[in-house]
Amino acid sequence: MLIGNVVEGVTTRDGWVKGAAGPIEMRIYRADCTTGDRLPLVIFLHGGGWVSGKFVSHDWLASSLARQSKSIVISLAYRLAPDHPWPAAAENAYAGMIDVVQRADAFGADSSRVAVVGDSSGGNLAAVIALMARHRKGPKISFQGLMYPATDLMLESPSIDAHDDAPILTKADVIAVVDHYLNGADASDPYVSPLRANSHSDLPPALIQVAEYDPLRDDGTRYAAALQASGVPVRLTTYVGQPHGFISFPHMSSAASQAIAEMAAELRVALSS
Repeated sequence: MLIGNVVEGVTTRDGWVKGAAGPIEMRIYRADCTTGDRLPLVIFLHGGGWVSGKFVSHDWLASSLARQSKSIVISLAYRLAPDHPWPAAAENAYAGMIDVVQRADAFGADSSRVAVVGDSSGGNLAAVIALMARHRKGPKISFQGLMYPATDLMLESPSIDAHDDAPILTKADVIAVVDHYLNGADASDPYVSPLRANSHSDLPPALIQVAEYDPLRDDGTRYAAALQASGVPVRLTTYVGQPHGFISFPHMSSAASQAIAEMAAELRVALSS
């Protein structure tokens, strides 16, 4: 498969967590080489424009993170548009995170060492639930890993026009999935567009990875600047020559493994005991 399979040496099992409107599915990834009763916990949210995607589409990515970061990675499903427009995905992701953190011991995870990671629309949701956790007084998140995230659904990033006909994701694609997701909701709401939050202070430290030939590139660079301006430690990496979604195509892009290694290294440091 172009998107890759679960990497060797990682065990998976599926289960359910409490969502905002009923149970949602999850997949747990744990590297066979990890030892100890309580490992760091990484909540992973998959991309797919809020309209598609599930565990299988991100098995390689999530399992690679689990093995290299030596963490328990739990990939959460969430309700997809257009059947379930905003705020369904965001509220389900937040509710699922709370349930996972509360049951961390059952997964062999440490509830005091939690990170959120997501790619594309999943990066949007990871940033959003970090905001929610700050506003709603928990749970404590130690790190956010955002892979080419969508942070401004008002679509005002210059790269959207600069790379309107890019491979993998075009401007027309962005407009279509945003329309499905919002269904008329206010794009300036910070739980839609985390870049639009009144304040970015006291958010978790972040690694933001962007691709050079990506309409969403400047969503990531602008969010990094906003975090930095608010005193949040942030590292921004631009992967030269890469299109949107490259991390999910390990057999097509040699940069995919590099990006995973960078994210895993940041997770290890941020979640060290």
